[in-house]
Amino acid sequence: MLTAFARAFQTPDLRKKLLFTLGIMVLFRIGAHVPVPGVSYENVQACMDEAKGSQGLFGLVNMFSGGALLQITIFALGIMPYITASIILQLLVVVIPRLEALKKEGQAGQAKITQYTRYLTVALAILQATGLVATARSGSLFQNCSVASEIVPDQGIFTTITMVVTMTAGTALIMWLGELVTDRGIGNGMSILMFVSIAAGFPGALWSIKKQGKLADGWIEFGAVIICGLAMVALVVFVEQAQRRIPVQYAKRMIGRRSYGGTSTYIPLKVNQAGVIPVIFASSLLYIPALIVQFSGSQAGWAQWIQAHFVKGDHPIYIATYFLLIVFFAFFYVAISFNPEEVADNMKKYGGFIPGIRAGRPTAEYLSYVLNRITWPGSLYLGLIALVPTVALIMFNANQNFPFGGTSILIIVGVGLETVKQIESQLQQRHYEGFLR
Repeated sequence: MLTAFARAFQTPDLRKKLLFTLGIMVLFRIGAHVPVPGVSYENVQACMDEAKGSQGLFGLVNMFSGGALLQITIFALGIMPYITASIILQLLVVVIPRLEALKKEGQAGQAKITQYTRYLTVALAILQATGLVATARSGSLFQNCSVASEIVPDQGIFTTITMVVTMTAGTALIMWLGELVTDRGIGNGMSILMFVSIAAGFPGALWSIKKQGKLADGWIEFGAVIICGLAMVALVVFVEQAQRRIPVQYAKRMIGRRSYGGTSTYIPLKVNQAGVIPVIFASSLLYIPALIVQFSGSQAGWAQWIQAHFVKGDHPIYIATYFLLIVFFAFFYVAISFNPEEVADNMKKYGGFIPGIRAGRPTAEYLSYVLNRITWPGSLYLGLIALVPTVALIMFNANQNFPFGGTSILIIVGVGLETVKQIESQLQQRHYEGFLR
């Protein structure tokens, strides 16, 4: 990997793309520390110090914003509105025939769906910004802070509108920066910004584990976490690269005097076909009961039961529910993102077949059978990886955003692998020596 980066910096046009990407990353991190107008920066920092890493219900969104959410900066919402909008559009493509027809139109249809994603991102940003401002004004953003209600000193309507507009504009700017990286830089822009947001919290999380440790001034716990992290990265790389290759043979056809087809290829079915989406779905769904209790302020029996079982995250009921939801959403997302009937029809249309399997319906049934078989280990792997922060919470008394586990490690490794692959592919294109030397 380091060799690929070194060779990329030696190539002028790739060096420009890498420097452009690094510049956008620096700009993104600067914006994550610029406070929103109307927010008391001193009171926010005081509440952050009193919280001591316990981020409560907003931990997932705060992780995706690189710590900007709880500091209420102009990039407080991060890329979560865009991620949510993209997931919603992916689900609607299966449900709404008009969107499904746009997807089949190729590049023009995809551009239209991208435009719809942008509009939905802005609408979700307005809703989330309004909710965040209301939460900050009420003092619920930091539960145990003495100055939580003074984070927004001026609670007038003009200040509120200014804060909402600023956060929404920040989300639109992040979306534009991500598209700039995609067009002029290296890799997928939104994935790169997601990578930066999560990686920004790693040093602080690791140092907090060292400070909370008791063995050899915390260095033994620190070393154990580093070793655990390296093992996790190796496991994630191994599984993310694993795939079942289904061979496909194309029949030879004669059109005039030319011969077409007769080639062999394969359909790569990844073990983790759903990526990190099931973990995000399950985490978001488990936040809903605790959010209802927090904003309702109820002290009824059901509210106390939720507080005891679904807030901290180390209760057996929470762990079992989280694991089962991840497995369910893994199968659900694979079912809507991969259509065996459509793949079988396309193969039949172009004269392709799987050796030993008849074309048409038997091919679709075979693809569905193989996909279900490999989704089981993929979903169980996702569930185990996602439970690593919970184990760390119990063993090391770390916060729920443990650096090496769950959503963070899956995104970090996945984005890193894809970026390195793109760099290597572009290097191969630029250093191709040809047949004559």
